[in-house]
Amino acid sequence: MSDFDYDLFVIGGGSGGVRAARVAAAEGAKVGLAEDDRMGGTCVIRGCVPKKLMVFASSYREAMAEAMEYGWTVHAGGFDWPSFQAKLNSELDRLESVYRNLLDNSGVQTYDARAKIKDPHTVSLSTGEDVTAKHILIATGGHPALPGMDNDHLGITSDDIFHLAELPKRILIVGGGFIACEFACILNGMGVDVTQYYRGAQVLRGFDDEARGLVAEMMAKKGVKLHLGTNIVEMRRQADVDDTASTVTGSDAVMGLSAQDEAAMRHTYSAGKGGPIWVKASNGTTEVFDQVMFATGRNPNTTDLGLENANIDIGRRGEIVVDDYSQTAQPSIYAIGDVTNRVNLTPVAIREGMAFVETVFKGNPTKVDHALIPSAVFTQPELGTVGLTEEEARDQEPVDVYCTSFRPMQQAFIDREDRVLMKLVVSKETDVVLGCHIVAPAAGEMIQLAGIAVKMGATKAQFDQVCAVHPTMSEELVTMKTPMRSA
Repeated sequence: MSDFDYDLFVIGGGSGGVRAARVAAAEGAKVGLAEDDRMGGTCVIRGCVPKKLMVFASSYREAMAEAMEYGWTVHAGGFDWPSFQAKLNSELDRLESVYRNLLDNSGVQTYDARAKIKDPHTVSLSTGEDVTAKHILIATGGHPALPGMDNDHLGITSDDIFHLAELPKRILIVGGGFIACEFACILNGMGVDVTQYYRGAQVLRGFDDEARGLVAEMMAKKGVKLHLGTNIVEMRRQADVDDTASTVTGSDAVMGLSAQDEAAMRHTYSAGKGGPIWVKASNGTTEVFDQVMFATGRNPNTTDLGLENANIDIGRRGEIVVDDYSQTAQPSIYAIGDVTNRVNLTPVAIREGMAFVETVFKGNPTKVDHALIPSAVFTQPELGTVGLTEEEARDQEPVDVYCTSFRPMQQAFIDREDRVLMKLVVSKETDVVLGCHIVAPAAGEMIQLAGIAVKMGATKAQFDQVCAVHPTMSEELVTMKTPMRSA
C-alpha cells in the first residue's frame, strides 16, 4: 500500500494538466487534480477557443461584402455582440463540462480549490485539507501582464475581452505580438474603430520579416490604425464628460470622432456605464478611447504556489525552471506548459504532459521535442509558420529563398487588393527546407500539413516532385522553381 494519498497530484486543470492526469490514471496511477478557476484553463476558457470563435464571427462582415461583389443579394444588420456572447458562453460551459467528464470517467479525483505546495510531497488546498502525493505536477499556466505604468488598471487584458457587456466604439490595443494583432483584426472585423500602438519597428517580432510585413500591411488596409514606434506615455480617466465640454480641450480634444459619435460616447458615459480613457502617446498625439487593451506579454502563474517550500528554482520572468524531462530541482515535482515559459502553446503543453507520463509512469524517459513546431497567428489574413525564418536561417548557413506574393483568385476576381505570401527557406548545402511561411486565409490549416514535410526533413527537390493542386493558393509551395534571392 502506498504511503501517499495519490501517486500523482496535478495542480492546474488546463489542457496540459488534464491530459497528464488522464493518461497517468489510465496507467493505473491514483491521481488527484486541483483547479481554482474553471476547468479547461486558458485555452478553452479565455484563450484559443473563444478567440477562434471570435475570429470566425469577425470574418463575416468582409465575407458578406465579397458575396455582394460576387452577385449575391445580402441583407444584414450590424453585429449583435450580446447574441454572439451568449452562444460563446454556452459553448465554453459545454467544453468545461466535457473536461470535467473526461476526468471523472478516467477516475481522477478533482478538487475545485487552490493548491499550494507545502513540502516536496504535500499539497495544501484552500478547502483546508492537505493531500500527499509521490509525484506533483505543476501545470498552472500563465496570465496576461499589465505594463506597470501609472493608471494601467484603467485598461483591460485579453482575459477581459470576452466579458465586455458591449463592444466599445473605439479601442486602443497596446502591443505588437500575436495576441495584440489577432484582437486588433477581430474587433476591426466586428465594426470597432481600432487603433494599435506598438513600440517596436514592426509587429509580430520573432516571425519572418517578410511575412510579418505583409500582415501589418493588410491589417492597415483593412482598417486597423497601426502606429509603430509608439507607446503610451500617459493615460487617465476622462471624467464628467458632458454635452458641452470635455475636461480635455484644445489639442487634447477627442480626436477622429464625428459630432454624432462624440455625442454618443458622452451619452454612454453620462449614463454611468464607465468613463472614457484619455491617452497621450509617445508620438505626441492625444486621443480618447472607450477601452484600452494591453497585450504586452504574459507571465507564469507561480505567485503564492509555495515553491519556496520545496526549493524549486524560479527563472528571471517567474517561470519554473525544469530540465529536458520537465523535472524541477526537487525530484518529486515536475512542471509543464506556460508556467515553465518554454514554448507557450497548448499543443506543446499537452505533449509535455504526455512525455511526463512516459517518463514517470511508463518507465520510458522521454524528452520533449520543441523543434520545428508549426504555429499560426489568426490575424486577417492568417500567418502560418514552421521552422526557421529567413533571418535565422541566413545567420546559420547560406540559403536560397523561394518566395511569391500575389492576389489570390477569389479576391482578384472582384478587384480587391488582398495579397498572400508563400515562402520557403532552403539550405544551399543540403537542399533541406529549413522554414515555411504562409500569409493567407486559412494559413493555419495549410501550415499544419506543410509542417509534416518540414519536420520530416523534406528537401526542396521533394517538394518539387509533388503535383500541384490547381487552382489553389498553396500550389505555389510546389511550383516555385527559381530562388527569389540567396542569403
